[in-house]
Amino acid sequence: MNLRVSDRMGRLALMLALAALAPAVQAAGRAPAPEGCGETHNLYGPFDYRTAQPQQRFIVENAHFTRGVETLTKGATGAFGGDIAYTLAVFPNHARAILTLERLVAKEKNDSPPGVDMSIECYYARGMNFAPDDLVFRMLYVNFLIHRERIDDAERFLDYVVTQAGDNALTHFNAGMLYADMKHYDKALAQAHRAMSMGMTRTELRDRLAAVGRWQEPEQAAAPDAAASAASAPVAASQPAR
Repeated sequence: MNLRVSDRMGRLALMLALAALAPAVQAAGRAPAPEGCGETHNLYGPFDYRTAQPQQRFIVENAHFTRGVETLTKGATGAFGGDIAYTLAVFPNHARAILTLERLVAKEKNDSPPGVDMSIECYYARGMNFAPDDLVFRMLYVNFLIHRERIDDAERFLDYVVTQAGDNALTHFNAGMLYADMKHYDKALAQAHRAMSMGMTRTELRDRLAAVGRWQEPEQAAAPDAAASAASAPVAASQPAR
């Protein structure tokens, strides 16, 4: 089930690029999230990264989430973990920062690398509890669960995303890509069709399904359903001849 790192990061990059073009999706009701692992007590923030002012982002990213930190090539104020942890304290749903922490965890083979004050899953939990309607951050957690081969948990969280996606074609498309990662191809196909019906023109999801022989055009998929409905419809009683 583990995806190659290059493939996985490429898909995450695509998700973030598409998400940048998407309107915000408002989640209704209580969103599922892991148990909380503590609140941020930073003197600055916390702020929702999606709606933060440019100056708020600059203050933190210029000092802590530099290019060197994001690429794990040059620290800013000390250990990479410390700068990433500070960024996530100010912006709990900072998508690029949590992905950088994932790479650091993989590099160090430690869920709590030097400089951080809790496990990576706690950072995910805090981000989702802070911004429960941030479906992109939630899908990054789904991807994290898939990578950890916790497929039942991943499906549960992704099913919730789908119920909240509304008419956001990009979210449905990204959900379909994640279902495909789990090899839940029926759900991936349904998401592909939903995204297409909303105007999605990207072909990556269709191509992935076609490569494993699971692609169907929307009208092909609808035909068996229509046939099944017709077969199950009650047969009208014949009328006596007059």
